[in-house]
Amino acid sequence: MRPSIEDQVASIERHLLDYVLRLAKFPEGRRAVILHLSRLRPGNRRDHHIRIAGNTFETLVKQFDGQLFILSCGDIAFICRDVSVVALDQAVTRVRYLFNDDPLAMELDDEPSRFASWYDLGEQYDEFLELVRGLHAEEQKQRKRLTAIATPGGGSVRTPLTPKSLGELTDAISRADLSSMVRRQPVYVILPHGAPKAVFREIYISIAELGAAIMPRHDLAADRWLFHYLTLSLDRRMLALLKRNDERRTTNGAFSLNLNVETLLSPEFLAFDASLGSGSRAGIVIELQKADIYADLGAYLFARDFLRERGYRVCLDGVNDLMLPFVDREKLGLDLVKIYWSSDLADEGRAERVKELRRSLERIGKLRVVLAHCDSDEAIDFGQSLGIAMFQGWGVDRRTANSAAPQRARDQA
Repeated sequence: MRPSIEDQVASIERHLLDYVLRLAKFPEGRRAVILHLSRLRPGNRRDHHIRIAGNTFETLVKQFDGQLFILSCGDIAFICRDVSVVALDQAVTRVRYLFNDDPLAMELDDEPSRFASWYDLGEQYDEFLELVRGLHAEEQKQRKRLTAIATPGGGSVRTPLTPKSLGELTDAISRADLSSMVRRQPVYVILPHGAPKAVFREIYISIAELGAAIMPRHDLAADRWLFHYLTLSLDRRMLALLKRNDERRTTNGAFSLNLNVETLLSPEFLAFDASLGSGSRAGIVIELQKADIYADLGAYLFARDFLRERGYRVCLDGVNDLMLPFVDREKLGLDLVKIYWSSDLADEGRAERVKELRRSLERIGKLRVVLAHCDSDEAIDFGQSLGIAMFQGWGVDRRTANSAAPQRARDQA
């Protein structure tokens, strides 16, 4: 009998427990490490972040009889045999570097680690087994809570995608008219005492609307692996939509796309590129996620060189103030860097962080930075105080709409 959705969700913790129990007779020479990625900030523990972190251990899995478990909470458990502490520490350090903009990864040497827990199973098997049993028990409790919510009269809960439902979804996406789900959010230049001016528009498909329309009972982002394949399918559909001249006309020729590096190396992107007129690529910005770039730096550099040779601009998306000092815009060959606004930037007592932010902006170039996720006037005012000129977010859209209203009234008078 095929396992239920609930059994599939619980299987990772159960498999980990079964594996550790099998090691009871021969734990000598084995080491285990738990990476507590569930403690990262929400923006740093998305599906593709965890997937890339897991890929860091691929070499050790092959060389040292390793087993990798990505738990439902987002933590990673890795167990291997006869590996040196140095080799294992190097892998953990590489993962820590991926999240160097997160407070969890910025521990002091004399502090007990919250990022990772280490175990020598030859000496600490019982301690590790107790931890794994606790992880399994907690997952079981969570599954029961979700089941209770889903019972009649208790509301409903969306189930994760499965390979079968992903196949159904991607098939539906390939046939559906997604034009009604395409959203365009401008990036504005806002100078002091000047009216906002749109310089390009980010075009994207609303995942929330897509899920509600096609698979309302599923959580499209619950499974990090399957969600990655879903974004690749959406990349292809977006490129197909943009090949239509009427779609491109709505952007006035200047727009940005948030794509996977893998998509840039695909036949679909080459077909999209071939459909563009001479000179139009200069108005197109390709936005790439930090984690996607570092997952395969060689692929990124190849794709970047191709994009720049063809005339596109390249933007690093999803940066926060803690990561900014580590961004070398020129070495990565970036035209723009998109920073996410956070209200804690303007909190009192953050003066040192603001000074560091100013230094980073001077090095990167203030006119090369977009401050995104601006949901308030406070965000815009803060960015302008640092010399940033480009902004994006619902707060910017509202300010633009408000400033345009008096002009429309005068035009109609």
